[in-house]
Amino acid sequence: MGLYPYFGSMNDQILQTATSLQAEQQATNGVGANVITQSVSDSSIFSYFWNASFLIKIVILSLIIASVYSWALIISNRIKLKRLNKEADYFEEEFWSGTPLENLYKQIHNSASDPMTVVFCAAMSEWEQAVQDGNLKPETLMLRVEKAMEVAINRETVDLEQGLPMLSGIGTNGVIIGLFGTVLGILNGFKTIAIQQSASIAVLGPIISEALVTTAFGIITAIPAAFGYSKQRASVNKYINRLEIFAEDFSLIILRQVNTISEQ
Repeated sequence: MGLYPYFGSMNDQILQTATSLQAEQQATNGVGANVITQSVSDSSIFSYFWNASFLIKIVILSLIIASVYSWALIISNRIKLKRLNKEADYFEEEFWSGTPLENLYKQIHNSASDPMTVVFCAAMSEWEQAVQDGNLKPETLMLRVEKAMEVAINRETVDLEQGLPMLSGIGTNGVIIGLFGTVLGILNGFKTIAIQQSASIAVLGPIISEALVTTAFGIITAIPAAFGYSKQRASVNKYINRLEIFAEDFSLIILRQVNTISEQ
């Protein structure tokens, strides 16, 4: 009988202790949830950027600048090629309309701006120079005219291909630069873990996210540049092929005229 009050008080103490431990656990869980919730709410790209180290900020800014530059190249080159093809359509319509080549040359030789008219004017200039020199031997004249058109096409090709090496470089190296930023972020993350002496989700989550953001920027930068380079390369090659076909057709026309003159 005398032991019952003693055990009853012990049971009350055990219940109170268990209740207090449960309350502390709930409080701890609440704090952890608040920490995770706060970290999730702050996990935007801008927060990652502002909280990143100086080197990672440089990497991300470099990728953003490269992305803007590649898009500017893609858009400007597309507009340029579209304009050149329209001008080539207009010139070929005039060229094949039956207008005397000498008259057409006089109309456009001072205002030749697109590659096709430049190639035409280069050939006509050699032709007129040969006529003035009296050197109308078919072999020599055709060699001079074809060489003039070849030089003009090569010069215009260099101008058409401006920006393509840069697009290729961005498309090839964008992901590599992003991975470089990821490596820097992981190294900084290890330092943070060593300082805080904790590897919990609340610590690792922002570190891993910050490191992977640079990879995401690298992919976003590289993919449009790579596709843009492939598209622009195909368009430039198609236009250069058009110039070469025109040069061959023009060579045949000049050859017929030279043969007609030599037979007279």
